[in-house]
Amino acid sequence: MKALSFGAISEVPRHEQMKKQFALCASICLATIASAAHSLTLAQMNAVRSAKDYLNMSGFSRRGLIDQLSSPYGEGFSIQNATAAVNSMSVDWNQQAVRSARDYLNMSSFSCRGLIEQLSSDYGEKYTVSQATYAAKRMGIC
Repeated sequence: MKALSFGAISEVPRHEQMKKQFALCASICLATIASAAHSLTLAQMNAVRSAKDYLNMSGFSRRGLIDQLSSPYGEGFSIQNATAAVNSMSVDWNQQAVRSARDYLNMSSFSCRGLIEQLSSDYGEKYTVSQATYAAKRMGIC
């Protein structure tokens, strides 16, 4: 009976210790999220909201999204606010390149080289060559 009692007593502190560790981890995560949100200005938070809307509609490169947000023909945010907004987001730019590649291939025919150039061109989508190559390979064109 003492062994059971001893086992039960030793389990309580371990359970309490785990609860405290979980609470500490949760508070650190929440503090990190809160500090990231507080580091953005209202204009930057609005730019994040606009960026999310654009990303929900279509694939964008990092440069393309910043240009869209800061363009007088787009959202008109300052380049600094657009850049801060995009930098604060967690975006898989390779996956965005795949989305853009899929859209191009649904509209027209491309060679491997032609698609990579279209995706990475300053007059095109402005992905990095690496992102464009990744997308072209994922689409099976290279």
